[in-house]
Amino acid sequence: MLGQSRGASLAWAESPMLRFLFPRLTAAPERGDKLFAAVVAEARAPHWYVEGAVPDTLDGRFAMLATIAALIIVRLDRAGDTAASVALTERFVEAMKAEHRELGLGDPKLGRTVLELVGALERRVGLWRDTVGGGDWSAAVATSVYRNAAIDTAALEHTARALRELWSGIEAVAPTELSEGRLA
Repeated sequence: MLGQSRGASLAWAESPMLRFLFPRLTAAPERGDKLFAAVVAEARAPHWYVEGAVPDTLDGRFAMLATIAALIIVRLDRAGDTAASVALTERFVEAMKAEHRELGLGDPKLGRTVLELVGALERRVGLWRDTVGGGDWSAAVATSVYRNAAIDTAALEHTARALRELWSGIEAVAPTELSEGRLA
């Protein structure tokens, strides 16, 4: 690799052989696009911010996006569709990098920030894995969406009910359809 240009090393990294040998680790970037677009559309639904009283801030919007992405990752993992789960996670990371670059974060800080955001997604995946297995939905919503801040009971109930309905919808969808962006 020494002496090769950056373009040559990138071409090797994107080679068909590498994709063949490591198909789950080198998923086509577009693989998670439709599913991520569906996650974003769901996270932008006004009811989360109106009836659910999720703060309409960067943190509030991230909480909804990460919560919905975590539920879908749990569903894909339960179905054994690791490739779609990885593709969604990779697309999530790409989006976080792009959004934070637009906010003006430079490279040294950008890496740490994205790592923290991915950690937040990972913690939500663990929380929702336990919750859909029989845990307390209201407690999970309070942690995942509201970060345990004081919240109106009606808003908490709305969000918990809406997330349960979302879970029921994505549970009923075949994993192949889910990975194509169909959430219900």
